[in-house]
Amino acid sequence: MVSDSTKYYNAHPEKKAQKNRTQAKFNKRPSQVKNRVALNRINRNDPKSKVGDGKDVSHKKKGGYTLERQAANRARKGKA
Repeated sequence: MVSDSTKYYNAHPEKKAQKNRTQAKFNKRPSQVKNRVALNRINRNDPKSKVGDGKDVSHKKKGGYTLERQAANRARKGKA
């Protein structure tokens, strides 16, 4: 089943391009780069993590980090 937003952006390619430009700007922010670098470092140095294991470092609700399937972590979109 496809989400409503996916249907919308598939039907409106100009809006999809605009969203992608906005997201690219957001991802370039120094605060976002810092967060991404920190999570990548944790993932790289975690002894339980292996290259290509399909896991991401995920924030826990009460702080800290855990390894989680990429699909589950990215589908939540920050609703930890």
